[in-house]
Amino acid sequence: MRLLLAEDEESLSEALAMILRRNGYQVETVNDGQAAMEAMERDSYDAAVLDIMMPKADGITVLKAIREKGDLTPVLMLTAKSEIDDKVTGLEAGANDYLTKPFHSKELMARIRAMTRAQVFQNHPKLSCGNTALDRESFELSTQAGALRLTNKEFLMLEMMMSNPGRKISKERFKEKIWGEGKEAESEIVEIYISYLQKKLQILHSDIKIEETERDIYRIRKCDEMA
Repeated sequence: MRLLLAEDEESLSEALAMILRRNGYQVETVNDGQAAMEAMERDSYDAAVLDIMMPKADGITVLKAIREKGDLTPVLMLTAKSEIDDKVTGLEAGANDYLTKPFHSKELMARIRAMTRAQVFQNHPKLSCGNTALDRESFELSTQAGALRLTNKEFLMLEMMMSNPGRKISKERFKEKIWGEGKEAESEIVEIYISYLQKKLQILHSDIKIEETERDIYRIRKCDEMA
């Protein structure tokens, strides 16, 4: 599982990153709010841990910005503030949870596990984008023209893109998320499965288009831009 950690206090950032990695997470760290927004625009994460008091942009500003773009990545807010109003502000801005410093590492890990589990359970059984629906229970891709059942890996790839419309996803991210970290996969495997998906979308006359925006970087257009 891949996390973004945005914390401007260097020693705390290093300590938290070490704890998270020891618990099996991959962690990318940034030290200001602007860098956090750019990282979440550039890549996809399973969860984010955002400090509220950061230079360039505070955590609440970052959270509001990503939520306005439709990014539903689970977010845990960290802050030295303990006032109820501050917690309410964070939660109303779209935070999944809130943790006040100082805290125990066990509580941090428990909260991250809880919010990522909750995100899975809250997902709707069907994803819709444009004229196309993806059923998470049956792996069925459908439009008014018909329906096709996807293979496991086809489903996982399309689910990643439909869950994050407009978000750029790298080939390496697909391989890491679907084939697993440290497992060998042919260098062309992602391109092969993208081709399979494109053919099935064409058969169904879907208005979803999988775009290669840069070399080895893919996305589908935002759903509200579909014809």
